[in-house]
Order: sequence, then structure tokens, then C-alpha cells
Amino acid sequence: MTNFLFAYHDGTPPPEAPEDMQAEMERWKSWFDDIGPSVVDPGNPVGMSKTVSGDGVADGGGANPVSGYTVVWADSIDAAVAMAKSCPILPSGTIEVAEIHEVDM
Repeated sequence: MTNFLFAYHDGTPPPEAPEDMQAEMERWKSWFDDIGPSVVDPGNPVGMSKTVSGDGVADGGGANPVSGYTVVWADSIDAAVAMAKSCPILPSGTIEVAEIHEVDM
């Protein structure tokens, strides 16, 4: 089994009304319950980002900034992708699925 990163991309603003936010959080909790022990780190949404390069720093995170992350444990990238297909961020956003390579330092 390997850890995989789900990097979420979604420009949709979060719900403003408390009841809408609660409903959204319930959708995510239900999804985490569905994928069960595969969730290594449920992650969190992230705020505005900056892109650091050799040329300097740019605001806004680029063309498709990350909006949150989760780490899951799966047998293969295909198994991780299968989990991602039922994520509540879809269909408004996208998910990058990438294997996390363990490196000893």
C-alpha cells in the first residue's frame, strides 16, 4: 500500500450561510466515512497561495490554484483514482491524484 495525495482545485467560494456550510461539511464527512480507513490525513482547505519561482513571487497560485488536500492509502494509483471519483468537490472542481514517494533523509 502506498500513500497518495489528492490536490483539490476549485475556484468555487465556500458557502456563506451556516446551514449551507454544515451541509457541505456533512457531504465531506460522508465521503470520508465511505472511503474509511484509506484516509491517512483528511487534510484541509487552503487559503490564497503565492507561487515562488527563480524569477520571484507571484500572487494567486497560478492558473489553477490548489484549494485543499487529502492523503489516502491505496494499492495503486488506479485504486486512489477510484476513491477520488466520488469526492464531493466534483463536478465543480478537479482532483490531482499523485503517489507520494517516501524519501529517507
